[in-house]
Amino acid sequence: MTAGLFTLLFLLALAISLSLQLWLARRHVRYVLARRSTVPAHFADRITLAAHQKAADYTVARTRVGVVDLLLDAVVLLALTLGGGLALLAEWIAALPVPPLARDVALIIAVALLAGVLALPLAWYRTFVIEERFGFNRMTLRLWIADLVKSALIGAAIGIPLVTLVLWLMARAGALWWLYAWLAWVAFQLLMLVLYPTVIAPLFNKFEPLTEASVKERVEQLLARCGFKARGLFVMDGSRRSAHGNAYFTGFGAARRIVFFDTLISRLAPDEIEAVLAHELGHFKLKHVLKRTAWFAAGSLALLGLLGWLVGEPWFYAGLGVPGPAPRYGVALVLFMFALPAFTFLASPLAAMYSRRHEFEADLYAARNASAPALISALVKLYEDNASTLTPDPLHSAFFDSHPPAPARIARLELGAR
Repeated sequence: MTAGLFTLLFLLALAISLSLQLWLARRHVRYVLARRSTVPAHFADRITLAAHQKAADYTVARTRVGVVDLLLDAVVLLALTLGGGLALLAEWIAALPVPPLARDVALIIAVALLAGVLALPLAWYRTFVIEERFGFNRMTLRLWIADLVKSALIGAAIGIPLVTLVLWLMARAGALWWLYAWLAWVAFQLLMLVLYPTVIAPLFNKFEPLTEASVKERVEQLLARCGFKARGLFVMDGSRRSAHGNAYFTGFGAARRIVFFDTLISRLAPDEIEAVLAHELGHFKLKHVLKRTAWFAAGSLALLGLLGWLVGEPWFYAGLGVPGPAPRYGVALVLFMFALPAFTFLASPLAAMYSRRHEFEADLYAARNASAPALISALVKLYEDNASTLTPDPLHSAFFDSHPPAPARIARLELGAR
């Protein structure tokens, strides 16, 4: 491999990835708009035309903003790599009178800050223009800024020690540093499963014990039937930020919790809440969480092994616009994260297909342990309340949707209920 050849491969991968995503977005917009004027026959008695059109318009607006985001990301990527931006930043930081490890950490912090600042305008636009226009946003500018500050501080408190450890291992742990870094990464992920529900999430939202008697009774009976134990049932003040609704499991071991958005509690009937929870419970009982964690760990190991090889190859640095000696651990880590999405995008349908299969299985579990009609009713309400389109482009969905389209999910549930 030469630097010139790797540059060509990178540009080719980026061009294919970018062109395909732009084409899929264009297809998606056209497909949704072409079906905007008519509610799908299967939903004609469940979804109003106004709700269907709102979902179509919301989907189109989000997709178009996504296109802008995609193009800006590509421009920034090329500017930082082949445009020499990262090389210049690395040169400045190399002049700092601090040890090499501190310089590498400083480089990654600088890149993260730059990326965060560049992402702010579109993040603001999504919240205060798109979400506001369709009636979902309940955030104030003050709360939005407070969330940004909290996220940055938490990211620094957690991310800087982890990055420092990985960089230290890269420099000091020998040829197998990537294996030790992987073990540290897995341990970090397990730690986050414990800390997130009890330490991090309460910094952003209030969690109150579930008190509504009819819902609590159904949920407790469902957990007993399924042999599932949780430390608590909580209602989160999701309405403080958004009108979207959801429910989820979080945590690990003794920190495991079941959380309902308050918007979900107010919108769904008790049997519908039970059915939604049964679906989420299905992911645990069918070991979907364990399987996804295992695949994620295996993928992380493979990628770190690849980085372990690339870090010592001068053509890797020069091919991405940062010529010079090898290894340079901070630069290698940044370049790897920059280049990886372009080379892995074509694998997106495989990951999405795997996730959608799990969703179908969890739906079937819910139908068997709660009520298929109640789950169907809940899904219709959630799709309507969240303005999720009933008519996504199938090819776009195959690349990007971790959940099956509503018609496919409901058709399977109705077939299983017969």
